[in-house]
Amino acid sequence: MPHENPPQNDSVRRDSNRLQTGALIIIAFAVVLFLLVQARFMLITLATAIILFSLTSDVISFIARQRIGPFRIPNALASLVAMILIAVALLILTSILLAEINTVLVTTLSYTERAPSAIASLFAWMGEDSEMAVFNALRSVNVSSYLRSAAGQASGIMQATVLVILFVGFLFAERIWFHTKLVNFVGNEAQAARIGKIIASIIHRVNYYLLVKTLISAITGALVFLLAKAFGLELATSIGILTFVLNFIPNIGSIVATFLIALITHVQIGEAPITLAIFVISTVIQFVNGSIIDPMLMGRALRLSSFGIILSLAFWGAVWGVPGMFLSVPIMVMMLVVCSYVPGLRPLAILLSREGLPETEQMLDQPIERDLFGQERR
Repeated sequence: MPHENPPQNDSVRRDSNRLQTGALIIIAFAVVLFLLVQARFMLITLATAIILFSLTSDVISFIARQRIGPFRIPNALASLVAMILIAVALLILTSILLAEINTVLVTTLSYTERAPSAIASLFAWMGEDSEMAVFNALRSVNVSSYLRSAAGQASGIMQATVLVILFVGFLFAERIWFHTKLVNFVGNEAQAARIGKIIASIIHRVNYYLLVKTLISAITGALVFLLAKAFGLELATSIGILTFVLNFIPNIGSIVATFLIALITHVQIGEAPITLAIFVISTVIQFVNGSIIDPMLMGRALRLSSFGIILSLAFWGAVWGVPGMFLSVPIMVMMLVVCSYVPGLRPLAILLSREGLPETEQMLDQPIERDLFGQERR
């Protein structure tokens, strides 16, 4: 008779296989994390280029379907025009951002003498010893070295912009062959069509998030600019632009922007009632735009878990720094859509979704309609 393995040996073998699988997963995660950190400049610019490409992809397809008399606009011409517009817009925005950063750095240097005493006065209610301790701690900080470091990092923004433009250009050049490559790569027309629908769903949701976020951030930045201008703050324009940019960081960005304008007010004016008034008004602006208007426009378009957003923000912030915070939500949207249509990853999609109701396979085949706000309705 053939020798039969006792049940105990099978159980030990299964446990050993599970242990090996777990060890391989941990090693793979560590390797991926190492590569994400080491190649973060290249990966950040590539991720930004993909997002910009997805924002204009639908517009290019729409332009390419239009006709001027008997002639139809060539796809290549539409892509070339879009590429030129993106390059010009990125260079202009980068120049404006660098100019505002330079203004903030120069103004901060002029505030270095009075800033420690102004900030220390906020702790006067704790006693004279506490106020003096805070003052001495702030006086010991070498602000000029931090400003030089910030200026050095800011100079890399233009390099990143040029690299993003190059990536976008290559993506535009490859877009007309994408479907053919996808079919040949998968080897199945139906499976390629399904993957194409998943990619389209990701693009639609990321585009909608960015458009709504841009609108809300622009309104918030404009209101904060008017607030700073009304109280005569020197950095009103810079504060408005920084508020617009920081509002793309979920949850934390609005808090940082609110405390930033309050701190600048207190250092420049030095009057607690005015500082408190600006702090309260800016908090109300951020709350109304971020907690009422933003969710109303977003609706069910994203279905993202608030706790998942915080985790994504913390992870990508730790891996890629501040740029990772800006990209955390678009990356989470992509993960949610992909996990929704991969059976083995669907439990993760349930955890990432707001109500625990991610997309189903049937929703993928339904046509996408939009309401008056541009929100998806299936």
